[in-house]
Amino acid sequence: MQRFTGRTVAITGGGGGIGGATCRRFGKEGARVAVLDLDLAAAEKVAAGIRADGGVAQAIGCDITDRASVDAAIAAIEAKLGPLDVLVNNAGWDVFKPFVKTEPAQWDRLIAVNLVGALHMHHAVLPGMASRGRGRIVNIASDAARVGSSGEAVYAACKGGLVSFSKTLAREHARHGITINVVCPGPTDTALLATVTDAAANPEKLRDAFARAIPLGRLGQPDDLPGAILFFASDDAGFVTGQVLSVSGGLTMNG
Repeated sequence: MQRFTGRTVAITGGGGGIGGATCRRFGKEGARVAVLDLDLAAAEKVAAGIRADGGVAQAIGCDITDRASVDAAIAAIEAKLGPLDVLVNNAGWDVFKPFVKTEPAQWDRLIAVNLVGALHMHHAVLPGMASRGRGRIVNIASDAARVGSSGEAVYAACKGGLVSFSKTLAREHARHGITINVVCPGPTDTALLATVTDAAANPEKLRDAFARAIPLGRLGQPDDLPGAILFFASDDAGFVTGQVLSVSGGLTMNG
């Protein structure tokens, strides 16, 4: 299925686990893929894989916490791949500590990456999408935003803010033909999760505990996420906006 032929898609954090899986799925479905990441080498590895499979992809270095870097990345996308049709805000970072053991400098970084970075991206792309009368934005939050998560207080606050921000912008830009939706992963087997499990006294025991807490009986994998993300980005979701979908193996059930 080639749902995105002729469309330009940008994914922040595209060099990572969920981001890379999402980039590759868009590439398979015909999109021109802009792989944005602070780690340009990681982005290029993903982009090269997409090109090797016959797709179109461009790696672009981008620090989403720096507005000048964001503006430069959007300009590069438009010059190399064309006007942006779909934005996936996926980049994220976390520190796993009880709140009282964190420091203000960590709060600043968490807020900059997980919330302000997404604000920069929206502010940079929405005027162009509005002028063209079409656009899809999918924001990757977290189930921590919906139910909380011990050791992730500031991260959860940022992701909760991203959910509310998404719903507000979905209202503001519906008249422009732009939809904005949110996907909330649960525990997913990525490098970020590994920073938690590897620091434990018994990493495998902790991973098993995570898996047992999930009704479907396993940790999420990066490839579990693109299906939901691409649905929100597709024409099939043309009448869906301001919605939040958990992809967590049933760990959280909201209705």
